[in-house]
Amino acid sequence: MNRFSTIIFFLLLQSNLHAQNFDINLLKSINKNETNFKNKYLELNASSVTVLSVGIPAGIAIAGFINHDKKLQRDALYMGGAFIVTGIITQSTKRIIDRQRPFEKYSFIIKRDDESGGLSFPSGHTSSAFSTATSVALRYRKWYFVAPSYLFASSVAWARMYQGVHYPSDVFAGALIGTGSAWLGWKVQKFIEKKQHKAISTNKL
Repeated sequence: MNRFSTIIFFLLLQSNLHAQNFDINLLKSINKNETNFKNKYLELNASSVTVLSVGIPAGIAIAGFINHDKKLQRDALYMGGAFIVTGIITQSTKRIIDRQRPFEKYSFIIKRDDESGGLSFPSGHTSSAFSTATSVALRYRKWYFVAPSYLFASSVAWARMYQGVHYPSDVFAGALIGTGSAWLGWKVQKFIEKKQHKAISTNKL
C-alpha cells in the first residue's frame, strides 16, 4: 500500500511539474515580441474592464427606466449581480491560493502594466470581462452582440498574459469563474421570471 501511495504521489508530482512548465512556457511565448500596436491595443482592453462591466448594466438599467421596460431592468439587475458574484469568488480564491504574479517570480517575464503587487490566481480582469461578455451573449443572442463581447473578453485575457501579470492558468480560471457566474445569474433570472409568469397566469384564471 505504501509503495502504491508513493507511485501515485510521484505521478501527481510529475503531472504538476509538467503543468507548471507548460504554464510558464506558454506565458513566455505570449509575453515576448513586443510591438507598439500590441502595447496600446491590449492596454486599452485591460484598462476598460471595470468601466464596461459597470457601464453596460448601468446603461441597460437607464434604458429600462426611460422606456418603462421591466425586462431591461431585470437584465441589468442580474448582470450586475453576476459581476458582483464574480468579484467575490475571484477575490476569495486569490486569498486562498495566494499565488505570486509571474513578473515577481521570474526575472525574464516583462512587466507591461502598472500592477504593483497583488495576487495572481485567478485573473480578476479576465473573470470580470467574461462575466460581462457572457451576460450580454446569453440575453442578446445576435452575432453583433456576441462576437464583440467575446473578442473583448479574449483580448483582456491575452493582455493580462502579455503584460506579464498573469499565467495562462490564471486567465483560464478567471474565464471559467466569469462565465459560470454569468450563466448562473441568467438561469436564476429565467427561473424567477418563469415562476412570476406562472403566478400571473394562475391569478387570471
